[in-house]
Amino acid sequence: MFYRVNAKLKVDKAAELLERIHDGSISKNGPDGQEMVNGFERAGVDLYGTVEWSMVCYCSTPLAHERATVLDHYFDELTTEIVDDYEQHEGKRFIEYLEEIAMQKNEP
Repeated sequence: MFYRVNAKLKVDKAAELLERIHDGSISKNGPDGQEMVNGFERAGVDLYGTVEWSMVCYCSTPLAHERATVLDHYFDELTTEIVDDYEQHEGKRFIEYLEEIAMQKNEP
């Protein structure tokens, strides 16, 4: 099934998440890792910091494995909604948002 996912990034984890996306460790994470990365690349962030993306999941409980292995570590307030297909998401591109936050954390 296709899901629209909304969540709040744990800002203190932004640099770590960006590193895991870039180093390939999330994409290598089981059968759903690359799907998560693809979702993050499609994701948008609204003015309130809510991240929205779409992805496929075949678990009986939506995103059960994804939440246990990645999502709950980096996001709060995660919700899902069934949709018909992948969606375009409004707002700032999530990867750009992560990069900006990570740079701010590294500034003296």
